[in-house]
Amino acid sequence: MQIDWLTVAAQLLNFLVLVWLLKRFLFGPITEAMARREKRIVDRLSDARHAREEAEAEAEALRARQRALDADREAEMAKVRAGAEELRARLERELRAEAEQKRAAWLDHLKADRAEIVLAMQKRAAAHIRDTVRRILAEFADSDLADQIASEFALRLERLEEEDRQRLAMTAAKLHEPALVESGMELPSAARSRITRAIHNHLADGIEVEYRTAGDVLFGIRLTLGHKVLDWSAGRYLDRIETLVDESLDSAASEAADAA
Repeated sequence: MQIDWLTVAAQLLNFLVLVWLLKRFLFGPITEAMARREKRIVDRLSDARHAREEAEAEAEALRARQRALDADREAEMAKVRAGAEELRARLERELRAEAEQKRAAWLDHLKADRAEIVLAMQKRAAAHIRDTVRRILAEFADSDLADQIASEFALRLERLEEEDRQRLAMTAAKLHEPALVESGMELPSAARSRITRAIHNHLADGIEVEYRTAGDVLFGIRLTLGHKVLDWSAGRYLDRIETLVDESLDSAASEAADAA
């Protein structure tokens, strides 16, 4: 059998042309398309990774800011508590010292005019103590203390004796007017909501609550339900101090009169 080299060369040339055409118009575009798609996938994965890293960094920054805010708040509250404790101790010392001074001065002049001195000392001591304490307490009033006062008042409602709670609840049930809440400072909305919830939970569900400011209510709350009054404030302690001063002066006057 004789080989036709011309035919073989023609077939080989046709094969090479076919391979070139396939590479040029089929494999080439497919390879380029796959490469472009792979690049898009890599880019999207990279973008997603960067977005996740940015989100995690932002979340961590937010958590750090929150921790810093919590730490600042705790520091401020600790400062307020320390200041209040220092104020209480200083007031006690000043009250004791002032009471002793006034008692000594009053005893020195008692023989001259006992009745007039007793009356003047009682009024002057009570007014001075009350005004001093009210002024100092008012200087410490702020929004954080308002929240603390609301929380403490809500806790006191929760711890009411059952008999007292029942009496207040019965009075509230018969009211045709809102419950009145008075405080020495303007309460923020959060503090008002907390007090309203406490009244609804422990005394009268759904009762309307009206809020007012009252100059004689310091560091506390006064709840009025008709003729019933629930008062928790520094004003009560000031009244007690005034009573103790009056009793001390009366006792000293009696002792001095007996000695004379």
